[in-house]
Amino acid sequence: QVQLVESGGGSVQPGGSLTLSCAASGFTSNRIWMAWFRQAPEKEREAVAIMMIATGTTIYSDSVKGRFTISRENGENRVYLLMNNLAPEDTAMYYCAADATGLGAWYSAGRYQYWGQGTQVTVSS
Repeated sequence: QVQLVESGGGSVQPGGSLTLSCAASGFTSNRIWMAWFRQAPEKEREAVAIMMIATGTTIYSDSVKGRFTISRENGENRVYLLMNNLAPEDTAMYYCAADATGLGAWYSAGRYQYWGQGTQVTVSS
């Protein structure tokens, strides 16, 4: 049974940093894609970043490029999202997602078969 467990959310002032973590269990290989999405109140779920675990290939949305970094724990199906220079518009529930097929646009929530429970990130002064 696949399970994704996120941690690391919290509150931070503008310009601050946070690191989120997502551990995936139940997969039999590392040929999976793990991504971070976020959803603010009354907004659609938005893709933030994705990593192909086996190769380390990454893609970022334009809204976070240069500020956020997705990375992996070597030998594990675990990813991190380092978020720097946070702004109030980054406030959202952040979700980890995993895809074992590689089919579909990386930014499409429908591509992902597995989701974590979400962790709240709040940026305010």
